[in-house]
Amino acid sequence: MPDLTLVIASANVDKAAEIADILGAVPGLTLVPRPPDVPDVEETEYTLEANARLKAQALCRATGQAAVADDTGLEVDALDGAPGVYSARFAGEGASYADNVAKMLAELERVGAGRPEQRRARFRSVAFVAYPDGTECWVEGAVSGTITPDARGAGGFGYDPIFAPDGYDGRTFAQMSVEEKHAVSHRGRAFRALADRLAEAPR
Repeated sequence: MPDLTLVIASANVDKAAEIADILGAVPGLTLVPRPPDVPDVEETEYTLEANARLKAQALCRATGQAAVADDTGLEVDALDGAPGVYSARFAGEGASYADNVAKMLAELERVGAGRPEQRRARFRSVAFVAYPDGTECWVEGAVSGTITPDARGAGGFGYDPIFAPDGYDGRTFAQMSVEEKHAVSHRGRAFRALADRLAEAPR
């Protein structure tokens, strides 16, 4: 990969840390934190790709440098794909991680989704890069799993304590080591694919 500097667009410190963990070892790639004086970007679009584009373009314009953003959604079958793009604010604007987890468990109880096969879900992440010359690239990563009946584990963030990816003995992301989670997670898959895409596209 030719030398490239990317501004991390995310204002979520947990997301930014994961992005840095996953991309930080890519040769030739330098990651720059989001400037604290750049205002939050309102996510007004209806797809993960469009919201990721909004954030990346906003930071690119604000800094004059290439910027990388992601948008992530949890899609639950029993809730017709909700919360999707509204995952971060499922329990309302300003909701905490715990608020969103509690709302998810309550909603699944409300619709009578008690058995594991009724609690199927997937995480999807779109990783997006916007360049000052107007070009862009993006990739997607996804992982399927099950929403557990209660919160389990102390690691991770967001819905990690209630999402058990397929193939990991029912453990949630919050019960995994950082390395285990990155190896299988939606964000890990998306940003590894992004690293491959960047390596293929000399700039």
